[in-house]
Amino acid sequence: MPAEPAEPLSPQEIEDRLAGLPGWSLDDGRLTRSYRLGSHFAATAMVVHVAQVQEELDHHSDLTLGYNTVSVAVHTHSAGGAVTAKDVELAHKIEDLAPGHGAH
Repeated sequence: MPAEPAEPLSPQEIEDRLAGLPGWSLDDGRLTRSYRLGSHFAATAMVVHVAQVQEELDHHSDLTLGYNTVSVAVHTHSAGGAVTAKDVELAHKIEDLAPGHGAH
């Protein structure tokens, strides 16, 4: 049986939840953040770690890899592209992977 679609968060709920995610913002209807890392290898490693978490959660973001940067954009396709609690959960997990925040 397929999972129930996640409910979109209201603008106020998104604003409230972003308060707990420094560096993240709402851009074009998606939660976004960019990370600058020390090298291309470190940026690539972060993308791999984020991909592993996304697979575990069965919830995927758009990732853009630059020379030493990783940009993330998160929204829920099954909720019509809206931001949901699933996106906030994924953003927190990505933040935990970021340099200086958690294990790699």
